Amino acid sequence: MSNIRQIRDKTPDSEKITINLGYVDLGRIDLLVQEGFYSNRSDFIRTAIRNQLDTHGEAVTRSIERHTLELGLRDYGRADLEAVRDAGEILHIKVVGLARIGADVTPDLALQTIGSITVLGALQASPDIKKALADRIR
Repeated sequence: MSNIRQIRDKTPDSEKITINLGYVDLGRIDLLVQEGFYSNRSDFIRTAIRNQLDTHGEAVTRSIERHTLELGLRDYGRADLEAVRDAGEILHIKVVGLARIGADVTPDLALQTIGSITVLGALQASPDIKKALADRIR
């Protein structure tokens, strides 16, 4: 029994979305899948989205710089927020991508240190943290 280890829960590396498509567009996608251009509908949609993001890449970069947003994955743990609190500062989280507030963060600590949260992408936090900060999440 001493060789049993707790495996951490795997955090998903993507977010599921739902879209509505017209029947003709859906049929055209299915035709491309059938012809072997794409492995499935999701593959086609992901490729189309990436192509559009590449097309507008420079505009996205300029917007990120203009709004002083962080790009990618940003973790906020208890130690980070305690340092903010101890410095007498308030944190304004601005992320394009994924922002995660650690499981070790209490709702009280979050309320003391987080002034606002703007996430273009996804925010991962406990239900208690999200409830406590509901009026600060934009």
